[in-house]
Amino acid sequence: MDRNDATVRASHLDTLPGGLRQLASLQLRRPWIPVVAAFAIAVVGFLLAARLELKTRFDQLLPDSQPSVVELRRVLGRIAAASKVYVVIEGAPTPELRAFSDQLVPELKAIGSPHIESAENGIFAAKNYLKPRAGLFLSYEELTKLRTDIDARWDWEVAKETGELEDGEVEPPAINAAELKKRFSVSNSTAEQDYPDGYFESADHSAVVILASTSIASGDLNGSTIAFNKVKERVAALKARFPNKSIHVSYAGDMVVGLSEYGAMLDDLINVGVSGVAMVLIVIFLYFMRLRALAVMGLTIVVGIAWSFGLAQLFVGHLNIATGFLFSIIAGNGINFGIMYMARYFEGRRLGDSVDKSVIDAHRTTVASTLTAAVTTCAAYGSLAVTDFRAFRHFALIGAAGMVCCWIATYLVTPPLLVLIERVTPFRVNESHWFGRARARGVPYGEAFAAITKSAPRLLSVIAIATTAAGIAMAVHYLRSDPQEYNMKELQNDIQSSGEMYRAGRVAAPILGAAVNSSMILLADRADQVRDLKKTLAARRDSAPADNKPLGEIRTLFDFVADDQVRKVPVLNAIAKKMRRAREKGFVNEVDWREASQTLPPENLTPYTINDLPAELARPFTERDGTRGRLVLVESTTGKSDDDLHYLLTWSDALRETRLPNGEIVRGSGRPVIFADMLKAVMTDMPKAVALSLGLSLIAVGIMFRRKNAGWVALSLLMGLAWMAFVMDRAHLKLNFFNFLALPITFGIGADYAVNLMQRYVTDGSKNVLASVRTTGGAIVLCSLTTIVGYLALIRSVNRAIRSLGVLAVIGEVTCVVAAIVALPALLLWRERRKG
Repeated sequence: MDRNDATVRASHLDTLPGGLRQLASLQLRRPWIPVVAAFAIAVVGFLLAARLELKTRFDQLLPDSQPSVVELRRVLGRIAAASKVYVVIEGAPTPELRAFSDQLVPELKAIGSPHIESAENGIFAAKNYLKPRAGLFLSYEELTKLRTDIDARWDWEVAKETGELEDGEVEPPAINAAELKKRFSVSNSTAEQDYPDGYFESADHSAVVILASTSIASGDLNGSTIAFNKVKERVAALKARFPNKSIHVSYAGDMVVGLSEYGAMLDDLINVGVSGVAMVLIVIFLYFMRLRALAVMGLTIVVGIAWSFGLAQLFVGHLNIATGFLFSIIAGNGINFGIMYMARYFEGRRLGDSVDKSVIDAHRTTVASTLTAAVTTCAAYGSLAVTDFRAFRHFALIGAAGMVCCWIATYLVTPPLLVLIERVTPFRVNESHWFGRARARGVPYGEAFAAITKSAPRLLSVIAIATTAAGIAMAVHYLRSDPQEYNMKELQNDIQSSGEMYRAGRVAAPILGAAVNSSMILLADRADQVRDLKKTLAARRDSAPADNKPLGEIRTLFDFVADDQVRKVPVLNAIAKKMRRAREKGFVNEVDWREASQTLPPENLTPYTINDLPAELARPFTERDGTRGRLVLVESTTGKSDDDLHYLLTWSDALRETRLPNGEIVRGSGRPVIFADMLKAVMTDMPKAVALSLGLSLIAVGIMFRRKNAGWVALSLLMGLAWMAFVMDRAHLKLNFFNFLALPITFGIGADYAVNLMQRYVTDGSKNVLASVRTTGGAIVLCSLTTIVGYLALIRSVNRAIRSLGVLAVIGEVTCVVAAIVALPALLLWRERRKG
């Protein structure tokens, strides 16, 4: 570089403040230094980001200190069977289905702990143990009455046999198998009716289910994958050697669903992230029509994302079901800084300015507005940090860090990359053909909006003010109508991607009982609390209105232990002894005896306790260390769906805390309580987050502009938000745990567009609003388009809640950008013309 060029560069650099001047000087003289440094840090960021773990459990979205989370983890740490696999066997005659399940059960048990703790295809253990003790579940009075009736029949049979029967003596009722079965029906269970042959079998005998339990905690994806693969290997091996090849096996259960959901989410993150970044870069290329713009901005955003998620690994350590989708969002938002910079740089180059002057002018004219935009966007993300909802706090931290990283990457990497490319292939303007003209001028996004504004500024202003007033009224109506989403199905994945799994679940549910997955588990401190706990919960349920029962059946291990055994056992032994003597005497025929003997106790029956129950029967109530009896299973109310958040709130309130008659408290947790706490956290913290986001955004705008100009930016933001509320109310859009994120973020991003337009309008000497729309307005439209396509990528998600976030965010983007480049310029132009 000769002395004149150095002098010119120095004169241009003098227009920049100190720190920025030194950075620009380095980028122009030795551009490879900042590029190498930025990419070296990006490599470290990628290596850190590769270690990020995806956590999908909902309790991981709440603080560790939350009482419901503490209790849930206490319970999960104690129960032996943490997750289940349902093996659904179909496609063959009933005998072969049963035979297949009989052979598969020992194969699954052989897998062993922790992958498989138990495998059962029926209630055989419970049936074999409880059926001979069925008489103990009668009351003492009923049992005594039965003994009296048997004695009377015995005396009548003996008198008849010896010829001592008196004339006219009434024959007592016969005590046969049917009568014993009727009298000995187990009053505390319907298992005999549900499983008459003992198998977990459908009513039409077309399916048999094996219930396999593991000690692998829900959310342990590695352990779950290993366990499920072992199950499938055993099934495949048995199918290969089983004679009937038409056997069809499918899988369901919380372990299978969890793995499917996790796999779907991983695929979702990749598809959404890749498609989001790809669409952003396509939009950029269509605007600038230059590969160098695509290359520079693509590399810049990659650096920003690498830094962002590297920091996420250092300060958060994992991603959750909300933050996992920030790749697309950060790419769509963070690239906006580069768009403003690139637009200004190309504007100078098209006018014939040198590379040095174009770079320096881009620094000077964009750094303040993009920094303000970064601050307002960070404020929007940061406002979520005031919530107790961990998903929001992490979203705030990673999102705000992403905006800072992308802004720094823009001013550290973009200028030297442009300089390096200019040294290889200088910028040229060739308007001899249509593509050259397009490249020279860029796609005139701003021209159309400038023409619309120029045509009728007064009409547009009146329409903007009127619709804003209507939007404010609709916002009030929307908030009063309770916009919370209460249908939990709207937060779940689409079932098409896992149709076979859900079909298997629908087959297994009526066989195993619909409540098998929806039961809540309560853990008492001591086994002696359990009976009082059940009575207290039952009283709470029974006292509720018939159409609003808070909970359903309450199951404990003590349900299988008859009371008052000390008095009942001698009576039952006497009955059994008398029945055996009756058989010996021929008073009971062979057919009746074969069936009746199954309900009679073994000889010399003694009282039993929960510790005497078979392991298969006690397993749902047994803890990891073998402790029995402290676990209580509470089912949902019959006819109520745990997908209904209204009912989940009722259910959780009934189980969150139970005071026993002696004053001791037993706490409960589980899916209902966790979801209830998530809802309460969102509903409590939402107003704080929204107010803080709006307040911080306005403060940032006020710092950058004088009061009058700041007022115009605030008005633009108000119009965009009012229109957004109007659409949400008219479209009946519901708020959920995830799409709420769109509200505070829209405040920050929505303010950016008005900030950039006002910055160009104020710094332009002519203060020509139409010129500002034609130039900066085009870049603003491009910024909005990149953000919109980043959100549109979310609509491709298989998760309905994530899709709703994308929809709501797109609505906010569209309304805010229209307010910034149509309504605001119309108001400014109308004011100019009135002054003129």
